[in-house]
Amino acid sequence: MKFKTKLITLVVAFLAAISFALPSQVNAANTDMVDTSNHNGLMTYDNYYDMLVHYGVKAVVQKVSEGTTYVDPTAKYNLASAKQAGLYLNGYHFARYTTVEGARAEARFAVAAAQSAGLPIGAVLATDVEASEQANNSYAANTANNKAFMEVVQAAGYRSTIYTMGSWVGTKMFVDKGWIADYPYNTSRDRYTSHHAWQFRSDQQFAGSYGNFDVSQLYDDFFTANQTPSPSAPVTPAPSQPAKSNAASDTDYAQTGVFKPSTTVNIRTGAGTGYASVGSYAPGESVIYDHVYIRGTYVWARYISYSGRYHYVALGVNGGESYGSRSSNAQTYSRTYYTVRSGDSFWSIASKYGISMYTLAANNGKSIYSLIYPGENLDIR
Repeated sequence: MKFKTKLITLVVAFLAAISFALPSQVNAANTDMVDTSNHNGLMTYDNYYDMLVHYGVKAVVQKVSEGTTYVDPTAKYNLASAKQAGLYLNGYHFARYTTVEGARAEARFAVAAAQSAGLPIGAVLATDVEASEQANNSYAANTANNKAFMEVVQAAGYRSTIYTMGSWVGTKMFVDKGWIADYPYNTSRDRYTSHHAWQFRSDQQFAGSYGNFDVSQLYDDFFTANQTPSPSAPVTPAPSQPAKSNAASDTDYAQTGVFKPSTTVNIRTGAGTGYASVGSYAPGESVIYDHVYIRGTYVWARYISYSGRYHYVALGVNGGESYGSRSSNAQTYSRTYYTVRSGDSFWSIASKYGISMYTLAANNGKSIYSLIYPGENLDIR
């Protein structure tokens, strides 16, 4: 026992020493699995492949649904990209249920969403239990509701487990072997080795990917069972007759970033191939975008042109080929600009964007009495 204790002490000291040499984005815990959702936007083959090669990520768990009305619009695309990159695929449902009947209804909804998104049968479809609805429920009710959810999911051919916070385990619900979130790393390590997985941070960043990510260490093969990853290059061809689109009915969510095409892409007046082409971007150029649309065959990025109008470029095929790379430094690119036109004033521009004209002037180092000229770019926010 003494020898073993000394050996463990030496190993811990060694790991502590080398941790200072590791990149700041990597913890001593294994970055085995990453969560993705609409919060991170559309993930490409390159995004996932970089996680696999440079960070050791081998599994993804993608949000597919929430409650009984919300389906994550990025699920199908992200799962297809992760599959191409050679990752194990899993999904999760954000729970809102408070009764057994509600849990079963959400489970049926989650199963349908998972199937539609392409989550393979036999994969994990977890229930994410952390909302105020469960916080206000009793231990017995939460335990019964979770059991009902998982039974429906398992009957459909998926495997299931509970994702929740460490402080809720044994206090707000019974969790036998779950997927437990508890930070920070230094105070939570080695507490959850009897569970399937431990989510040890929620602010992981990956080069070329958008936003912060939740990452987990796996303790068994629960999230990697029943699958044989088969990576392939992202070369899914576009259908010969792509569907036209109507931007008014597109699924639209905010995501700010920079797109750099690897092939020439047309600039269109709407998010669809049926809209007029008014120019193009070539490899080596870039465009700063502020929204993403998933519309039928294609995924589109929206941006404000120098004329002050919205234009659109295709990022790639929905669930298939990417037309370039995306960076995601939201803090760097999360600005809105307006090109001044003849007759504009601080008041008229501020009214258009719903801000104070004093704020608008201050954002640009001016007062409301300063002159502005047609063609001048103003920083809105």
